[in-house]
Amino acid sequence: MKEIDELNLPGDIYYSKEHEWAAKDGDIIKIGISDYAQDQLGDIVFVELPEPGASFERDEEFGTLESVKAVSEIYLPVSGEIVAVNSELEDAPELLNEDPYAKWIVEVRPPDLDQYDELLSKDDYVAMLKG
Repeated sequence: MKEIDELNLPGDIYYSKEHEWAAKDGDIIKIGISDYAQDQLGDIVFVELPEPGASFERDEEFGTLESVKAVSEIYLPVSGEIVAVNSELEDAPELLNEDPYAKWIVEVRPPDLDQYDELLSKDDYVAMLKG
């Protein structure tokens, strides 16, 4: 397990309390898991993804990650419609361990972007982890 100061936590994206990251690209938000989440899970061996077109509320479970240690739910940090899933992860879930920020899990179109601005900055996320 990495120490908090060893984690890769980019400062140009936002984080959720459930350890997902979110990056805005126009009116779409890409969602993935943080370096902390992948480090805690260990080797990820399976990803369960939602169907494009499905809608979820903020903090609602939208899929699961299975590792050699456990099965963990993944939660949507903003409400919205799933417009794309990263199907590459179905055949190669271990890519999330290699670089969790290079591999998004879903793309979401929120009804508005206000919830995005309510997510945690890098500094707030680190403070929460240390908390």
